[in-house]
Amino acid sequence: MQLKPIGVIHSPYQNHTEAPRQGRLQQDPGEIEVFPEFEAGLKDIEKNSHLIILYWCDRATRDTILTATPRNERVRGVFATRSPNRPNPIAVNLVDLIRREGNRLLVKGIDALDQSPLLDIKPYSFMLDSITPGDCGEVG
Repeated sequence: MQLKPIGVIHSPYQNHTEAPRQGRLQQDPGEIEVFPEFEAGLKDIEKNSHLIILYWCDRATRDTILTATPRNERVRGVFATRSPNRPNPIAVNLVDLIRREGNRLLVKGIDALDQSPLLDIKPYSFMLDSITPGDCGEVG
């Protein structure tokens, strides 16, 4: 399996201690730069108010199987948490799309470290991606 970055994320966070626990809780601004060869894939993206960003946590530890979280010191399996430290450090971030400027998307709510490789962008759909609070379980 090979993943090919389609861009890079620009954020105010240089290391994991600066990044928010969850981007949706901070709403800090950021910029998603899509490489020129993929810019055509952004056609009509500005019709969306929110985007799902998939990126690679390139500075994460990849041998973590058990971990504690900032919210709960109880040790859990990494797949029961949202820790960036995991065998395949793929992160998901829901951001607000502020505007598009060519191959750049200005967003808020990003939690990626600066220069994180961008893997994919998908439009957020309330009808498809939302679960009511009574339907979801515990989040680590």
